[in-house]
Amino acid sequence: MPTPYASTDSSATQPPHTADASAWPWETPDDPDQPNPPPTTTPERPVTSHRHRPIAHPEFPTTAHPEPPTTADLDPLAARPGAGAFSPVPGRLAGLTAFDPGRRGVKALAAVAAVVVLVAAFLAWRARPDTEPVPPPPPAAAVDTPAAPVTTPAAEVVVAVAGKVRKPGLVRLPPGSRVADAIAAAGGPTPGVDISLLNPARKVVDGELIAVGITPPPGVAAGPAPGGGAPAAGGLVNLNSATQADLETLPGVGPVLAKRILAHRDQKGGFRAVSDLRSVDGIGDSRYEQLKDLVTV
Repeated sequence: MPTPYASTDSSATQPPHTADASAWPWETPDDPDQPNPPPTTTPERPVTSHRHRPIAHPEFPTTAHPEPPTTADLDPLAARPGAGAFSPVPGRLAGLTAFDPGRRGVKALAAVAAVVVLVAAFLAWRARPDTEPVPPPPPAAAVDTPAAPVTTPAAEVVVAVAGKVRKPGLVRLPPGSRVADAIAAAGGPTPGVDISLLNPARKVVDGELIAVGITPPPGVAAGPAPGGGAPAAGGLVNLNSATQADLETLPGVGPVLAKRILAHRDQKGGFRAVSDLRSVDGIGDSRYEQLKDLVTV
């Protein structure tokens, strides 16, 4: 059974080679004339095993196993004094992680970073686009419009009341007065006089002649003064003072018939009654019935 520390190789159990001292190559033979024999070389056969250490032999010295390389062999910088005191990282990174700026260095770096931020903000503010204010639109040209004439109402109106009244003559009335107001200002009509044909509700105009119960003389028209035009809306058309345009506003009266009415008024010196319209050529009974309630004298 092989020993635990001995190899099973048969060559390892052989006794060491013994020979005469003259057989060694480094020995000088006694006879100088005799040539040296060729040296005997015995190949080294170290006894090794993957499980056991080689057995020491006086003729075959034991070769020591090489030691693994250290950190100093791999990185010369790591062998410096204090190189590994700042960082546990071995190798070349140990020198990089050894930098410590200190408290003052951190403050200096913070100040530099703040200055850089301020400079960047200033440059960004300077590079912003300039906005120009939009000028206001020019004012529209004023259009000169003529001012409408302001008509100041008269303080009072003056009309003439003639005929069958108690106090004929001129009467002064406030603006907007009616025919009935003018007759009342003249003392009122005399007994037995009908004033309904004068349209008492009509408004009087300044300078008007109101004939009560009589026919005005030729050339003098009762009712509104010349140029006064037709009475107010809802009033009757006075045949003795109406113009051709006023007569044409009546139903069934055109320019031809209006001229005939004016010619008849000029020939006869005015209309004494509404029934005188029957004498005008072109006005029959049917048309007269349409006009009699719309006109007065």
